[in-house]
Amino acid sequence: MTESFIPGKDASLESSIANLQKKLAALGFNIVERSWLNPIANVWSVHIADRDCPLLFTNGKGGSEKACLASALGEFFERLSTNYFWADYYLGADIANGPFVHYPAERWFPASDKKALAKEALSTELRTFYDPEKSMSAADWVDINSGNAERGVCTLPYVRQRDGKTVYFPVNLIGNLYVSNGMSAGNTATEARTQALSEIFERHIKFRIIAEGICLPDVPEQVLARYPKIISGINELRDSGFGIQIKDASLGGRYPVMCVTLLNPNDQGVYASFGAHPRFEVALERALTELLQGRALDKLAGFPEPSVDLEEVAEPHNLETHFIDSSGPIHWNFLRSTPDYAFVDWNAAGTTSEEFNWLCERIHEEDCDIYIMDYEHLGVYACRILVPGMSEIYLPEDLQWDNNNVGNWVREPILNLLDLDDEEYADLLESLNELGLDDAQPIAALIGLAPDADSIWADLRVGELKGLLAMKLGAEEQILESCQWMRLFEQGNAERNKVYRCVEALLNLDNPSDYKLSLDELYGSRVLSVAHQLLSGNLSAIGLDSPTLTLEGCKLHQSLLAAYRKVHPELAA
Repeated sequence: MTESFIPGKDASLESSIANLQKKLAALGFNIVERSWLNPIANVWSVHIADRDCPLLFTNGKGGSEKACLASALGEFFERLSTNYFWADYYLGADIANGPFVHYPAERWFPASDKKALAKEALSTELRTFYDPEKSMSAADWVDINSGNAERGVCTLPYVRQRDGKTVYFPVNLIGNLYVSNGMSAGNTATEARTQALSEIFERHIKFRIIAEGICLPDVPEQVLARYPKIISGINELRDSGFGIQIKDASLGGRYPVMCVTLLNPNDQGVYASFGAHPRFEVALERALTELLQGRALDKLAGFPEPSVDLEEVAEPHNLETHFIDSSGPIHWNFLRSTPDYAFVDWNAAGTTSEEFNWLCERIHEEDCDIYIMDYEHLGVYACRILVPGMSEIYLPEDLQWDNNNVGNWVREPILNLLDLDDEEYADLLESLNELGLDDAQPIAALIGLAPDADSIWADLRVGELKGLLAMKLGAEEQILESCQWMRLFEQGNAERNKVYRCVEALLNLDNPSDYKLSLDELYGSRVLSVAHQLLSGNLSAIGLDSPTLTLEGCKLHQSLLAAYRKVHPELAA
C-alpha cells in the first residue's frame, strides 16, 4: 500500500487513520462521517460524530482527503483523552462520588466558602495571577462536572517544563479560562505537543494583531510560488470573485504564524484566518484550510465590515468571537497598504522534537511558563498545555464574574423541581434572583444538562423558570413581570408563550370566570386549562419533570454518561 506523509507528522496518514479507527472501535465508539467538503483544490473538511452519542463530534481539515480525516480522528481522540467532550456537563451523582471524577491522578482539596484555595494547589505566583485581589474562596473553584463541594476542589497535575515541577491546577480553572486551547493528540508526544503549542501561538498572536489593529506584510509572490498546491486553491477563491490577501503574521519573524484574509466584494465582509506551525508551509496551509473548514464557497458571506473603532474591536467579547468562529469585526488598520512589520522569510522546520523545543524557547523568551498534562490511557498520546498569560481564551476575572460553576448551587433543587416544598421553592427563586443570572440563559447550560430535544429542558430559560416558581408560590407581581419578559423574549417557545399570555390575562382580569367563553376562544381550551393549572401550582402541566441527580429519563445525557464510562471503565455502574 502506498503511504502518504505530510510535513510535521511522524507517521503516514494511512497508518494514523487505521490506528485511530481501530482504537476507537475497540473503545466502543462508532464513528460516522457526516459530511465532506472540498470547496477548492487541496482544501478538505469533514464532520465526524459518534453514532451512539451525537454530542461527541469533531471537525477535521487538511490539504487532502486523508489528511482531513486524520485531523478529525486525531481531534476526536484529543477530546476523548482530555475529557473535553464532557467539559460543560454534570457527570451525575454516581461519578461525582466515585473513586475519581476526572482521572486517577487527581487531587482534592477542601472547598470551604470561608477559606482560600489550599496552598498545595497552583503556586503562589499562579494564585496571584488568577486571583490578584485574593477575593475568591476555595468554594469558588469547585468544578461543574462533579458539583461536589463536600468532596472539595478537584485538581489535576501539570508538569512545568522549565524545571519539571508538578503543579496542581483546579479543573474549574481549566474549563473556565482555557476551554479547548492547547489540546492535541498525535503519533508521538513531540508531534502532539508541537501542534498544541502551535495552536496556542496562533490564537495568542491572532488576538494581539486584531486587538492592536496591526497591519501585516504581504507574502511576496516568489515565496508563494514555492507552494503550488496552496496557490492553486487561492487562485480558485480569487476566480470566484473574492479578494484574498496572504500575510506574514510572524511579527518580524518572531512567531510561527501566517494569515489568509478574505474580502467579500458582495457584502464588504472581511474574514481573517490564522494558522501556526514552526514550518512556514504548514502554517500557511492551516490558515487556508481554517478559512474554509465547514464552509462551501456560498457560505463565505455574512462576515462584518471593517470597523473604525479599535476599542470595540479589542474588547474581550469580540476576541472571544474570533476564537469561536472568526465572525467578529477587524479594524481598518489591519487592511492598510503600509505594514507595521517587514516580511520575514522564516522557517523553523526540523524533527518534531526540534520543533517542540523551538516553540518552548519562544514562549520562555516571553517570560511565560509551559505546563503540560499527558494522557496515554486510551492508547494514543494526547496532551493539554497551559501557558498562563498567553493561552487564556477568557480573562482571569471571569472566574469571579462569569464562573461556569454557578449552576452548582441550584442544580439539585432544579432537578428535583416537582418534589420541593414551598420553602424550598422560595429558596430556589431567591437564589436565582441573587445569582445575578441573565434571564435569557438556558437552564440546561446553567446546570450542565444535555437536554432531550423534545423536552422543556431544551429551551427553558432562567427568566421562564423564575415565572414558573412565582406561579407555584402565588407571587403575582413576579408572575406578571416574568410573563412580560417572556412576551418580549423573541427566542421563547411559542406554544408556552401562549400559555403565559393567558396566565397574564387571567391575573389582569378582576373576575376571569366572567370571560370564560372569550378566553376559551382566544387561547383554546387546552391552553386555558394549562394556565389555570399553573396558577394553582401544578408545574407538571407545562411539561416539567424531576430527573433528580441521577438524571433519570434524560436519554441524551445518559448517552453522554455511557460514553464517559467507555473511556473510564473504572467508573462503570
